[in-house]
Amino acid sequence: MKYLTLHNTLTKRLERIVPKGERFTIYFCGPTVYNYAHIGNFRTYLIEDVLVRLLKLAGYRPFVARNITDVDDKTIRDSQKSGMTLAEFTKKYSDIFREDCAKLNILPPDIEPRAAAHIGEQIAMIRTLIERNHAYESENSVYFRVGSFENYGCLSNVGGRELQTQAFDSAGKRNMADEYEREDASDFVLWKARKPEDGENFWESPWGEGRPGWHIECSAMAIKYLGETIDLHGGGVDLCFPHHENEIAQSEACTGKQFVRHWMHIAHLMVDGAKMAKSLGNMHTLRDIEEAGFTADTLRYCLVSGHYRQPLNFTMNGLHAADNALKKLAKYDENFSKFSKNSGPSLPTTWLFLGEAYDALLNDLNVPLCLGNLFKVLGSMDISEFSFDQKIALAEEFFALKYALGLRLERENAPIPGDIWALANVRWQAKMQKNYTLADELRIRIEKAGWLVNDAQTSFTIVKK
Repeated sequence: MKYLTLHNTLTKRLERIVPKGERFTIYFCGPTVYNYAHIGNFRTYLIEDVLVRLLKLAGYRPFVARNITDVDDKTIRDSQKSGMTLAEFTKKYSDIFREDCAKLNILPPDIEPRAAAHIGEQIAMIRTLIERNHAYESENSVYFRVGSFENYGCLSNVGGRELQTQAFDSAGKRNMADEYEREDASDFVLWKARKPEDGENFWESPWGEGRPGWHIECSAMAIKYLGETIDLHGGGVDLCFPHHENEIAQSEACTGKQFVRHWMHIAHLMVDGAKMAKSLGNMHTLRDIEEAGFTADTLRYCLVSGHYRQPLNFTMNGLHAADNALKKLAKYDENFSKFSKNSGPSLPTTWLFLGEAYDALLNDLNVPLCLGNLFKVLGSMDISEFSFDQKIALAEEFFALKYALGLRLERENAPIPGDIWALANVRWQAKMQKNYTLADELRIRIEKAGWLVNDAQTSFTIVKK
């Protein structure tokens, strides 16, 4: 078995990933479901998906938990603005998130716990922290005493000066937002006392009505489903501090055991060279990309093609390049399908042709090196000179990499979907009736779905865009 090597944020070095048990336990921080996830969010989820696929391919037997954050400042604030209950509001965006994941070919997690469904576990954990003098009650809220955990800062290297800075806002007032909740200097909130703006979104606790803080939610759910020590925990680099740092502190203070053996963080996504921000109007969603005429498969290729530890600059030119790359790979896919139908997660016994591409994935998930080697090798081959056994071997190696990267390659002779045929027929009838407005609207819908309609005098044809 070839082992995967990944950079560990905790130790700041590359380490070989070795399963300790029968399954390799993974916890990924999932979405906060108050709006559509944007492409920066999905870069993280897509890189994590490549990791899980590679682990499956390599025989690691990963078991993945990815949470849904449905209780925090944003979900409560925006659900009340919408006039919906918190449960209705967060279900709406949870469902949309899962639909987007399916479009992007992201494997579903083995378990997807919701924070609101695990209030009891969070209260129990907070009780234990109070009993062990790592937490204290103040005005019906409960805070974690950072000074009681001597290893605080081990993940992010954040020191006392930075903790003091995060304790207060620019006006010198105590910062009470979920992301940086502090009481004195560095303590963060575990249980938040009910406030009028929370409305009916509260739970009973030994400390009064309120709700859990953001950080305790992930620790409680991770421990419940994966045990007190997890093999790997991942998320965006923005979560390293304070969220993951706080997870370590409260989890290890509660259990007395190492919380996570290996930490993985994915770098930021830039858009046209700038950081994503609402004020810049560059926080694109999957819907925006589809409306621009690109498929979810093209977006997937674009977002995974850079190295996960380096910021990736997203551009429309990059999407066009990704689309062209997928078309080239689709031609290979069509040729190789003649020799092997095994396009699933099957690891070749030996790597005769594409071993360097596979090794690149095993070496810190180096997708750009993998893709570069893949195109280089395939472009230099004349498979007409191969024996049938060699063609089968090459096809199986290609399909293994295709699975690991989660690529869905549409071949040129792919069947036209029935709904596209139906739209095209309605459009043709509209055109024959000289309803050109409707005909144009339907043509645009068909184009956005990735197909082109070519009209002749008495009929039409449909081709892939």
